[in-house]
Amino acid sequence: MPHEVPAHLQSEALTSLSSVTHGFFTRLGGVSAGIYASLNCGFGSSDETRNVAENRTRISRTLQVEPERLTTVHQVHGTNVHVIGEHGTGPQPEPADAAATNVRGCALGILTADCAPVLLADPDAGVVAAAHAGWRGALDGVIDATVSTMSDLGAGRTAIIASIGPCIGSATYEVGPEFPIPFVERDPENSRFFQNATRPDHFIFDLPGFIAAALDAAGISTVEHVSGDTLSEENRFFSYRRACHKGETDYGRQLSAIALRS
Repeated sequence: MPHEVPAHLQSEALTSLSSVTHGFFTRLGGVSAGIYASLNCGFGSSDETRNVAENRTRISRTLQVEPERLTTVHQVHGTNVHVIGEHGTGPQPEPADAAATNVRGCALGILTADCAPVLLADPDAGVVAAAHAGWRGALDGVIDATVSTMSDLGAGRTAIIASIGPCIGSATYEVGPEFPIPFVERDPENSRFFQNATRPDHFIFDLPGFIAAALDAAGISTVEHVSGDTLSEENRFFSYRRACHKGETDYGRQLSAIALRS
């Protein structure tokens, strides 16, 4: 009996690469229930472990990789990049916010629930990467760290194709008056990523726009954004902020992943 294919979005640029398989998976097509319905992929949540494992297995099969070859890291909102070799990783996920590999058949996964997943590939060099870019990691340089690691594995910056997945939207990410300060202190031009919100002294932050600028600054010439607002589209995506607004004690995590075909 064929397995159910979990709902996922794809980048046109990455889909055009015959050597790469990828997907920005939504919350649809899994077995979890309640606030985790239905494709929750976060072992760090309080969901039943067997449900999370089954959800990840469904994603692995969709990507045509073995379930044990789907690797995620322990995300800490930093800039560390973990390189996955032939032997994969140990039983405990590495503390990092990005992973890169040149090993075929190894899928790199990123968990998000408002932060942006970024999938990258240089098909000629045979190098792929996945990055978790929340505001803190993006500001501190997780994008450049990921691209630099790919370069160390043989990728060419101008040959890399990058796609930013669904995240909290550029029209809904409201922040307080102190939030823009470190961005503008880092570079006054970063003020362009903030627009006035309806509430006085509040702003709307364009997270995907900021990440796209970081990719451009890192030398990436092909950058695509797969649209989707995790905060406002409750039927399609998990959202940490929405869960907080609703007073829920936990939240699901969607998974985005990329792999070099075997």
